[in-house]
Amino acid sequence: MSGQEIVFALLGVVAVGSAILVVTTRQLVHAALWLVVSFGALAGGYLVLTAEFVAWVQVLIYVGAIVVLLLFGIMLTRAPIGESADLDSGNRWAALAVAAATAAVLVTVMVIGFRDTKMALDAGGGSAEELGAAVFRTWALPFEVLSVLLLASLVGAIVLSRSDIRTRPDVRTRPETGARPDEEGGA
Repeated sequence: MSGQEIVFALLGVVAVGSAILVVTTRQLVHAALWLVVSFGALAGGYLVLTAEFVAWVQVLIYVGAIVVLLLFGIMLTRAPIGESADLDSGNRWAALAVAAATAAVLVTVMVIGFRDTKMALDAGGGSAEELGAAVFRTWALPFEVLSVLLLASLVGAIVLSRSDIRTRPDVRTRPETGARPDEEGGA
């Protein structure tokens, strides 16, 4: 094993270990901080693979924006800062089984799909020019489909999270009487 492969493996272990701590910790702020460690290890993995642009995007967008937004969301809402009983649900074993099954499927697909592939670390495939060419030539349509899918999921999450949308009274009834305008006699 070369030095690059050892560093890449160590960064992978750090990323997986901190990701496990993200979902197992009982404190929201600690979970956000472990998420920073996981994202940082992923950025380090991109650097080892000579994808400097992707590594800096990882740091700027995920560590710099997403985690900060998550921490502001925790601080500005009335979310519990310390240990929370809400985070300790009784379905821990079911969640562990689903996570293990998903990880097994993903590892199996990756091993079958990339069994004979060798990666050249000095290829320089992470430059901004090559990444832009790949995104806007080869992957333009899947990129746009993914953006529409993410927009639809964002709108769905907003609709599901707003309680005033689900409990809104029927617009055909008057709130003070509960009757329709045609039942009130002349209105």
